Amino acid sequence: MISSFSFSDNTVGYILSGEVNQKTIDRMIKQIEDKWERFDQINLYLEDDNVEEFTLGAIVKEFQFKLSNAEKFEKIALVTNRKWIKACSALKNMLVSAEMRAFDTENRLEALSWVGY
Repeated sequence: MISSFSFSDNTVGYILSGEVNQKTIDRMIKQIEDKWERFDQINLYLEDDNVEEFTLGAIVKEFQFKLSNAEKFEKIALVTNRKWIKACSALKNMLVSAEMRAFDTENRLEALSWVGY
């Protein structure tokens, strides 16, 4: 399941839970591409709200999308308490030019503030 929101003109946020599959990633990509129609670069907020599963198709699609559009992200905030997700984001951080930071769930307001400005 995915909940999306926008809290500044060039920032889009997602709260993810349950299964994250290709359909979820396709929906996110569409919304991100809509933002790029108005802005050269955007900020991205991602929050893990008890994601149960990332399907392989979702992981591959998301990875390819971020790599092929790396220069279009300015900041990426990842909010989670799971160490393995933070570890995966550290690997991606080496591959994208965006400034990327991981925040613990209890610091979500700090993450929102950082990514939105």
